[in-house]
Amino acid sequence: MGDLSNIFKAYDVRGLYPSQLNEDVARRIGGAFAEWVGASTIILGQDCRLSSPSLATAFTEGATSHGTTVIQIGLASTDLLYFASGSLEMPAAMLTASHNPKDYNGLKFCLAGAAPVGEQTGLQDIRALAESDEPRAAPLAGLGSIEQRDMLDAYIDHVLTFIQPDRMRAFSIVADTANGMGGLVAPAVFARMPVSLELLYGELDGTFPNHPADPIDPENQVDLIAAVKSRGADIGLAFDGDADRCFMVDEHGQGVSGSLITALVAEAMLERNPGAKVVHNVITSWTVPEVVKEHGGTPVRTRVGHSFIKQVMAETDAVFGGEHSGHYYFRDNFRADSGLIAALVVLDRMAETGKPLSELLEPYQRYEASGEINTVVADLPGKIEEIASTYADGKQDRLDGLTVEYEDWWFNVRPSNTEPLLRLNVEARDGDTLRAKTEALLATIRREG
Repeated sequence: MGDLSNIFKAYDVRGLYPSQLNEDVARRIGGAFAEWVGASTIILGQDCRLSSPSLATAFTEGATSHGTTVIQIGLASTDLLYFASGSLEMPAAMLTASHNPKDYNGLKFCLAGAAPVGEQTGLQDIRALAESDEPRAAPLAGLGSIEQRDMLDAYIDHVLTFIQPDRMRAFSIVADTANGMGGLVAPAVFARMPVSLELLYGELDGTFPNHPADPIDPENQVDLIAAVKSRGADIGLAFDGDADRCFMVDEHGQGVSGSLITALVAEAMLERNPGAKVVHNVITSWTVPEVVKEHGGTPVRTRVGHSFIKQVMAETDAVFGGEHSGHYYFRDNFRADSGLIAALVVLDRMAETGKPLSELLEPYQRYEASGEINTVVADLPGKIEEIASTYADGKQDRLDGLTVEYEDWWFNVRPSNTEPLLRLNVEARDGDTLRAKTEALLATIRREG
């Protein structure tokens, strides 16, 4: 088969169709996943990309040729796929390239119960099997079968258990689903609530004709912000292509950071689960662990990335986990991430308190943040050591890249898993400190030699 290292990433498979990921590769990966997981039945979902139907067929052929039954749930968001895996207690695969452009596709995997599969937990084994031309062990039992199952209604029932629908108010909601899978799940969920929903780009269209399905880029929130302002909506929701992430906009059209949503949802979850643990990654705001402690919980700091978050949640029985990137994880959602559940918890909080989102967020507006700044660096390890030496007077740790803390500011630098990029995040108690420290760090990062 040849080397597939260009498409097997840290957390999933991702590549250009058809030059990197095509039907032959998908067929091999389907067989490899079936062989590796060793289950009699697996679940397969797919997003609306134009290449997804043929890749799903090929993946299914590979899996069934190994004797494995494939339950096809059809078009789905990734969190719907995780729900199917969790509720049916079966391994699963999702055909999606998330927020990547239309020419990409990919695969995300999980074990039964939506347990993550990442680089250190099986993904490289699946890759090796897919690459190998060695004779295989005998399949489970001849050819596996194919079943179709619709999980959408059961999924809606599940996500609504995170709120009290009877107290929901007639909020005005604008949701930009960017022609991705949010256009399937968001209307179905909000149809069960007394809210008015305006959908932007709700048609499922794998060419993403209006703007990229990547809401972490502020340019892709422009239409949502304009719609929230012009309609006087209570909240705006922006979903990525496979709708597992959600970014929010308040009633004034102001974008809300993932750290603030993490703090807000953490407070709500701790009220329901007193004394619980809450997981957050190394680049969420200082606000998050502060809020967790203030409400009787225990913050648990971990590396960036869903497989690390889910593993630590399992080890600590944490009730919730949040990342700056719009990923929100819930223990009672099989520890899987769901931007839609997070949005529902925020709306439930607004209904419970009678406060608009901007007012709810005021207690968490404590620091100034740079956002993630990426710089091309030839020698990533060398540059990190140079920075560590330059800032040796700060409190340092190496949990994920390099984090250095001072009394009134902190920063983290991390190497990209897939590109020669150094990712910088800075937070400070005031804007002047933030600007000065960010400029100094960037000067060091960009200095050659």
